[in-house]
Order: sequence, then structure tokens, then C-alpha cells
Amino acid sequence: MATNQEVLDAVKLRAAEWLTDVYDETTKSEVRRMLDNEDPTELIDSFYRDLEFGTGGLRGIMGAGTNRMNIYTVGAATQGLSNYLKQVFAGQEIKVAIGHDCRNNSRLFAESSAEIFAANGIKVFLFEDLRPTPELSFAIRELGCQSGIILTASHNPKEYNGYKAYWTDGSQIVEPHDVNIIDEVLKVKAADIKFKGDKSLITIMGAEMDNLFLEKVKSVSISPEVVERQKNLKIVYTPIHGTGVKLIPAALRKFGFTNIINVPEQDVVSGDFPTVVSPNPEETAALEMAIAKAVETDADVVLASDPDADRIGVAVKNDKGKFVILNGNQTALVFIYYIISKRKESGKLAGNEFIVKTIVTTELIAKIAEKNKVDYYDVFTGFKYIAEVIRDLEGQKVYIGGGEESFGFMPADFVRDKDAVSSCALMAEIVAWAKDQGKSLYELLLDIYLEYGYSREKMIYIVRKGKTGADEIQQMMVNFRTNPPKVLGGSKLEVVKDYETLIAKNLLSREESKIDQKTTSNVLQFFTEDGTKISVRPSGTEPKIKFYFEVAAELTKRADYDAVEKLADEKIEAIMKELDL
Repeated sequence: MATNQEVLDAVKLRAAEWLTDVYDETTKSEVRRMLDNEDPTELIDSFYRDLEFGTGGLRGIMGAGTNRMNIYTVGAATQGLSNYLKQVFAGQEIKVAIGHDCRNNSRLFAESSAEIFAANGIKVFLFEDLRPTPELSFAIRELGCQSGIILTASHNPKEYNGYKAYWTDGSQIVEPHDVNIIDEVLKVKAADIKFKGDKSLITIMGAEMDNLFLEKVKSVSISPEVVERQKNLKIVYTPIHGTGVKLIPAALRKFGFTNIINVPEQDVVSGDFPTVVSPNPEETAALEMAIAKAVETDADVVLASDPDADRIGVAVKNDKGKFVILNGNQTALVFIYYIISKRKESGKLAGNEFIVKTIVTTELIAKIAEKNKVDYYDVFTGFKYIAEVIRDLEGQKVYIGGGEESFGFMPADFVRDKDAVSSCALMAEIVAWAKDQGKSLYELLLDIYLEYGYSREKMIYIVRKGKTGADEIQQMMVNFRTNPPKVLGGSKLEVVKDYETLIAKNLLSREESKIDQKTTSNVLQFFTEDGTKISVRPSGTEPKIKFYFEVAAELTKRADYDAVEKLADEKIEAIMKELDL
């Protein structure tokens, strides 16, 4: 293992390469500042490795350096992707679509990428301004593009930006293309990047694509007659300074809703996210202003989207009249319940439908599917895997919905990624459907628990930044693999699923079985005799290790909900202590 001094010496050599004439003066000035700083921490974090172009693209802190988001790391990704597209689609006209969110430098990175594609003879369709990620996915399919990219760091803090790459079907890239593109990107040096392109190959997209997309979003509606009866439903919506401001209010109006209440301070488009610490609809603080507006206006529901409008946040009144945020599992559960129930009610379940969820998402979704004889599939975290199932079953079965616990849902397959635009409109319809029956959305959720059983979920993460943090996260996974817990929450550990080896071990019967997945992933799952599920995985895009807990309980009447939830929370807390978390 290298000493600290050896690491620093290697980093300084790498940084010195960024002082050559290949790089612009602003970048060189930033590198000199880091080299002159007596504290080498920033220099090491900026240069100790290359910012990894992973299977989901790039994501990192903005700034100069090989481990940062800047025009050179973005440029290398785009040049590498261009090289690969020219190999795979040799002799064809190659087209790509480009979108971006509200983040600082997103427009710069998008325009730089457009020029690089054009310099490589690739036709580019660039959105005129920020647009939601799901619209980029739709545009790739609509325009017959071979690929596409969007510049976004989703719900990460303001210092981050990211680069997501898509394939011909509008989904994020999966194998073999993902690893092949990574290989091409790794070959690219700064001097290889063609920054100046033929601008005649760049077409700017705007309202016409928006209108095509919104017409498709409208087709997601299952109960337009319910919306007509409840069109005055009071809906508070916040884009949290992001791209949703462009299309989600328009989508709600397309569905037929007329009473959309905004949060003016958060309609301001800004990569600094001035009203929140983190623009993440999973976090209560991000929805505080919207909830305050809902209380002020006596609204029926609060809807929110993250900066690139792929994740949805939902807050509803509980039985005490207080607004509470649904977790991602509850949101996905409500969507699946509604879609299957309405299709069944209208005689539209033909027997060839399917849904998809991720392995860390609540098992109640599987119960709903099984009871209603709808096929379901479990996949790794990431909507590219949901899209892969759709692609594999195209022409054989009908996709009717899919989601994951991290506040993402995809109600239809004209988009092949998380879609908060369609999801916000459909969630408003579900609230209207519940109200049509004299219920709140909260009461509808409790009724789902009464019918299918109750589960409580919680996700926590531990952040470990920089090289030392990455090493620590890696060691934690090694420890869990070599020394799994024997008892969790008072129940014996029964099954361990290791998705890195694709082996499931029953610790009680000593039997092993193969896990049915196309690829491996660095995920561990522990299942106890009483149905508790714990999943552990390092994040693929952030310096985090995530722990997902799900415990089951029995709920026999609505009035017992608070007590059952409290017991479930206590059990999760006890398990966390057992795991030293």
C-alpha cells in the first residue's frame, strides 16, 4: 500500500499535466491554487483518481481535476461515447439528443457536448433550455436517436453535477454497451477531445417536443371521469428550483386539474437551490415550504419533483390533519395498487400484464401482483434494469408500471427512466379517485395495508468521502460478507443473498441456489425467519453505503396504525444497534 507521501507525489504529477497548453487558463489557475495550498486535501481529492465513467455515467463535485466534473472530464466522456457510436453504427447517420437540468454549469456542459458530437459528424438535438430527464428519454425514442445524454446530478447537493448516457430505446445504457463505452472513454486524453464542431449539425428543440411529450403523458390517465368530477382538487406543487417547473403544472392541467397552487420562491430556477439545504424530495426539509403552503390553502395533496424531475415527492394529511411525506415504498405501493385495481375494475387485465420493482423495494408490491395474477420482476436498483425487462418482453407482455423505493416511478413505457412528470399527474388522479370515494390518500394507503399486510421500511446511509472513505465502505462490505449477523431483531437469519456472486444461501437448511439476474451487483441481502429484510449496498453515484430495512407486521384496523408503526420503528432501531449503525 502506498504511503501518504507517495500518494501526494503521484497526485502532484497528475496535477502538473493539467498545467500544459491543452487546458484553458481558468483551469490552470485553479490547479495552481491547489498545488500552492499547504493543505493537500483538496488536491488529493481532485486528482487521486479519474472520475469514473460508470455504468450510469459520471457524477461528481464540480471543479478542476481528474476526479471532478469539468469540461475535460465531460468532454472525454462525450468523445469516448462518440467513438463508440461511430463503431456500432458505422455507415449510418448517427443522432443524439441532449438535455440538462438547472445546475450550475449544466448548460455549459450540454453545449460543450453538443459541439463535440457535432465535431465527430454526429447530428445533435439539443433542448433550448432545461428540461426534465423523462422528456430527454422520450425525445430519444421519438427522434429515432441512437443515444442521448443529460447533464444532471439529480437530487445531489449543489456542488455536484453529472452526466447520464442513454441508448436507442431511451433507457440508460446497460451491458454490453456500458462496459464498451467505459473502455472507449478510458482511452481518451484531453488532447483527443474535439471541442469545436459543425454548428449546422445542431438542432435546437423546444415547445414542439414539449407538446408531443405532454400528449403522451395525458395518455397515462386511467380515470378521466374521476378527474372531471374532482377537477378542483387543491394541489400544491413545487419543482424545488428545478426542471419540473417547465412541464409538471402543464401535465396536471392536461389531465384536467384546474386548481394548481405553486410555491413562488421555489419556482425560481437556480443551481444554488436557495431555499433548501438539499433539493431532495425524500427529505422533509425540502418540502417544508410546500407543506406550509398546503396548510395555508387547505390543499388535498403536496407534490414535488427533484431538480431533473425524475423523482416524485408526495405529502398528504394524516388522520390528525397533519401533512406527512409518503416514503418511496409507499408511493410505489399506491401507484401499483391503483393501476392494477382500476384495470381490474374496468376489465382491462388481460393476463399478459407485468410490473417491475427493484430488489430493495417493499415486498408488498409483489403481494399485490401475486394476488391479482399480474407477473412481477425484481431487478437491481436503477431504472435501466426496469427498461431492460420491458425490452426483453416487448411484444410478449404489457408493461403497466414499475418503481423503486428511492421515490422513482415509471407509469408507462414511452419513457424508459424515472418519470416525475407522468407520476405527479397520475398521483393527483389517485388522490382524486380516493376523494371520489370519500377517502383521503392517507386513508387509501391504510386500506392497502389492511388488505395486503403492513410493512415498515427505512433507508439510512453512511457518508464516507474521498479515497479513505471509499476504502472504508469497501471494507464494510467485506466484513458483512465474511461475518454476517446470526440474529436480527430477535429472529434467526435464514437466507443471505449475495448479488456479487449471485448465490443465495439458506443458513438453516444449508442449501444454496442461483439468483436469477443477468449481471452481478455489489449488494447483500439478509432475510430473517419472521420476514424482515435488510439490504446493504454502496451507492454507485455518491460516497455512501446504504442500508434498507423492511419489517412486517399485522394491521387489523386503521385506528391501530400509529401503534403498529411505532413497534415496527422500534424493531428497526434495535436491528440498527445490532449492526452498530
